[in-house]
Amino acid sequence: MDLALSGRTVVITGASGGIGRGLVQGFANEGCNVVLASRDEAKMREVEASCADRPGRTLVVATDVTDRASVDSLRQRAEETFGAIQILVNNAGGVAYPRSWEEKPQDEIDWEIALNIRGVIHCTNVIGNEMVARGHGSIVNITSNSALDPAAGNMVANYAGTKGYVGSMSKALAWEWGPKGVRINCVAPGWIVPHELDHVGEGSFWHKYGAEIFGTPEEMAAAVERGDPVFNLQNQPISRIGRPEDIADVALFLASERARHLTGQLISVSGGAYMP
Repeated sequence: MDLALSGRTVVITGASGGIGRGLVQGFANEGCNVVLASRDEAKMREVEASCADRPGRTLVVATDVTDRASVDSLRQRAEETFGAIQILVNNAGGVAYPRSWEEKPQDEIDWEIALNIRGVIHCTNVIGNEMVARGHGSIVNITSNSALDPAAGNMVANYAGTKGYVGSMSKALAWEWGPKGVRINCVAPGWIVPHELDHVGEGSFWHKYGAEIFGTPEEMAAAVERGDPVFNLQNQPISRIGRPEDIADVALFLASERARHLTGQLISVSGGAYMP
């Protein structure tokens, strides 16, 4: 199916992470002008290099989405290079560290709120408002199964709450902005694993604690090959490791005109771990 995305400009936040890498590569494959936004410029350069043989053009912009001025600069750089932004993927997000609620320190709570909520607000205000002014645009917000399934939110309750905010805000704003030509939809990843540990930046949870707790992506893939138990796969009707491209494929469809009659929707990409 031709998604007719070639030549469209997309801003992808969290572009240095595992899901971010899959999103960048997916949109570059479709011939988009892809603006990579993250605090980790070095890792974004590596992601950009992985797209060298893909038809889309790329632009790396070091961005802190928790800082409104940084997002303003991102929009300016993107528009100076590629013109109007037609698509925004709010992908930046994360967990400071999984802990029980009573042990969660205030600085970690504040960090998660700033990244997962304020970051989405800033990007939606700065880039989404421009879409409204032009009367056309598509926003895809990456939420999480943690906001949908209590078991998935275990030990990350504050993170789950922040992603719940994004889901609720997206539906309300989709209703408000639908008549103004801007669609907003959500993708809720379940257990998504990068192909290699090196595919994610140092700020990724895989480096902070994920590989130590769950094993490296390479170790998980080897366990599947052996038929050994792998974290979370037993909770999925589709018993395979979810990959970043699984998120990208759904985001591409939702961003495209093929989804022109869809807004305010949420799709869980989780091998069936969550079924509404």
